[in-house]
Amino acid sequence: MFIDNVLLTLSSGKGGPGCISFRREKHVIQGGPDGGDGGRGGNVYFQIDRNTHTLSHFRTNQHLKAKNGEQGMGRKMYGKSGEHLVLSVPPGTQIIDAETGEILLDMLDQDEKQLFLEGGLGGLGNTHFKSSTNQRPEFAQQGRPGVTRNVRLELKLIADVGLVGFPNVGKSTLISVLSNAQPEIANYEFTTLTPKLGVVVTEDYRSYVMADIPGIIEGASEGKGLGIDFLRHIERTQFLLFMIDLANYRDLKEQYFTLKEELEKFSEELSSRNFAIALTRCDTMSVEEVNEKVDSFLSLLHLQPNKGADKYKVRENLHAYAQDVYERDAALPFFVIPISSVSKINIDAVKYALSDVITKVRDEKSRR
Repeated sequence: MFIDNVLLTLSSGKGGPGCISFRREKHVIQGGPDGGDGGRGGNVYFQIDRNTHTLSHFRTNQHLKAKNGEQGMGRKMYGKSGEHLVLSVPPGTQIIDAETGEILLDMLDQDEKQLFLEGGLGGLGNTHFKSSTNQRPEFAQQGRPGVTRNVRLELKLIADVGLVGFPNVGKSTLISVLSNAQPEIANYEFTTLTPKLGVVVTEDYRSYVMADIPGIIEGASEGKGLGIDFLRHIERTQFLLFMIDLANYRDLKEQYFTLKEELEKFSEELSSRNFAIALTRCDTMSVEEVNEKVDSFLSLLHLQPNKGADKYKVRENLHAYAQDVYERDAALPFFVIPISSVSKINIDAVKYALSDVITKVRDEKSRR
């Protein structure tokens, strides 16, 4: 079961009470107070676990609490501190205040534990309260209470490339051909019900992570379909690949502008990401029909075919467009290429074009 959003009530441990005790030992008269302090309550930590990719392990227990500290003992012995609560989450998990919506922690790429809630201090034993005027204190402090907080855990998968398109346009087929992912593939809409990640490796040993999300339909930003529930998973992606179906009953213009509009409604930041366009299922029509549709679409975007596309060995006779990766206009698509995942048409071209742009994005990020 894939769960990417869960509500939790988290509590740190309460401090143990101090001890009221007096020294009782042979030949020691009126030994005085010797009550030890209570143990400190356990803390709550979050820690990234790269072997988990879901929040489903929190589904059955949504109120989690660290252990309380134990009571102090005689002979000035401290009580045992409470056991810490360490919560393992997949990379990309945000811890959000359930009441205010404030992001409290963002677990991205940190291997160490992140302290979230501190346990309560242990109470002082009666040995701390002796004085010249009170040589027999018969009281000790109670431990301080822990902290309780209602939070929402939200998983946003971390990927380099996010696939965006209507249902059944070939997103799952492409990621299965390019990567090691094995999503369900069928000839009906909304085959993909949960996000999928795949690692794409090129022959020059470069690699990048690709994310496939459920198809987006018109009105997704208002809650229609499945895509809106998973758009958060491509918020962290560096690059978007629009998948537009040449054989769909919707024309290319309608598909493209509908997807752009839904992304803008969901997140202006996401809609401003660098992007490219893959025109899928080009094997279902003749080369002439494909080129006619490609030329019309490029004209709509005020682009010229074949600019730079030969660099990626685009299949002969198919029109395409590509910018130079290091001297390109970020407002325009990096490339527009007709592909077929089933017939493997221009699949290598897409693989290496994406590798080039991801390498450039990583280089820019490392220089900041």
